[in-house]
Amino acid sequence: MPSLDTANLLWGLVFSSIGFVYFVFGKRQSLYVVRYVGIALMVYPYFITNTLALVLVGIALMFVPKFIK
Repeated sequence: MPSLDTANLLWGLVFSSIGFVYFVFGKRQSLYVVRYVGIALMVYPYFITNTLALVLVGIALMFVPKFIK
């Protein structure tokens, strides 16, 4: 069960919103890596309860499309 800590909820909302934008952009441009990273950004906050880990994984996922094409 996800943590109901305020910081986790806010960071989860931020990264899920960014993931939605990645998903829509990847779908419209037919970029599979961006699309799948968007899905990952929307889903992963449900599984990570540590706030620092949540932020670090989110930032790392946001940079994946830059290095994998």
